[in-house]
Amino acid sequence: MVQGNKDLPTESGADALLRSGLKLTHLRMLVAIEDYGQISAAAEAMHISQPAASRMLSEMETIVKAALYERVARGVVLTPFGEALARRARKIVLELREASREMAEMKTGKGGSVFIGSVTAPAISLAVPAIRKVTAAYPGIEINVQVETSNVLARELLAARHDFIIGRIPDDLNPRQFIIEEIGVEKACLIVRNGHPLLERPSVSLADLPDYEWVFQPPGTLLRRTLEDIFIAERVPLPDNIVNTSSLVLTAALVCNSDAIAPVAIDMAKFFAGQSSQAGEIRILNTDFDIGLKPYALVTTRERALPPSARLLYDTILEESRASSTA
Repeated sequence: MVQGNKDLPTESGADALLRSGLKLTHLRMLVAIEDYGQISAAAEAMHISQPAASRMLSEMETIVKAALYERVARGVVLTPFGEALARRARKIVLELREASREMAEMKTGKGGSVFIGSVTAPAISLAVPAIRKVTAAYPGIEINVQVETSNVLARELLAARHDFIIGRIPDDLNPRQFIIEEIGVEKACLIVRNGHPLLERPSVSLADLPDYEWVFQPPGTLLRRTLEDIFIAERVPLPDNIVNTSSLVLTAALVCNSDAIAPVAIDMAKFFAGQSSQAGEIRILNTDFDIGLKPYALVTTRERALPPSARLLYDTILEESRASSTA
């Protein structure tokens, strides 16, 4: 790593960095370093070896004549010079990605590809009906959907793996990076298997729950934090026997085959209960407390305009949210 704060290239002209030998692979590496905070993870994302990634970073520092990153306890962070270059590099990489996508769509004659992410409740209540409308009207559109936690989705959005997401901005990300259109409020409930001992009670209190096995979302996720806050506020011990997973399929399987309890979005719980498979054995616990979550929103990044196909789905989801709020 280059030491000290040397000046940036003194070669005159707006194309000084290009004439100095800076390449697109360099820019992609710098963006990966900013996204992952570790050289090894950035190298894996670039499909190259860690020594090759280190050499690439060294080449960049030689070209710009400044230190671009520094090592910290958990990996690496960009210096102010690195952040300035990464900010521009991300825009260049995104524009080239969109150009490639647009040309591919022109060659295939398709109506475009859309990449979205969503938390569970609006994925079912808003995204599904919107997707049905869009694909019925424009059969050539290809839509890719990831259902995950907001912690994952927001980072995927920043890394340009989604056009937009339906979720929330995690507390550790700068909200100034996003454009947010609030569209709804998510409610959650507790699910158990049919025949669970707690279903025999007309109403279940928080004190009845800690001794059972629980299936939680990973630590730090909104639903997990919300449940933990409810336990703490009521001075009820937190459960000790916990399985952590972000997979709804695994959550349903664990609940159906044990006395485990799991918090999920109400829309998801009703969907499970309506199935004819084993998931249809899931039941919603009648509790004497509510599980309310923060509102969710349509989220885009400030640095990137939505392509036409993505804008079409975005607007349709927005219409669905407004219709459901007035129903």
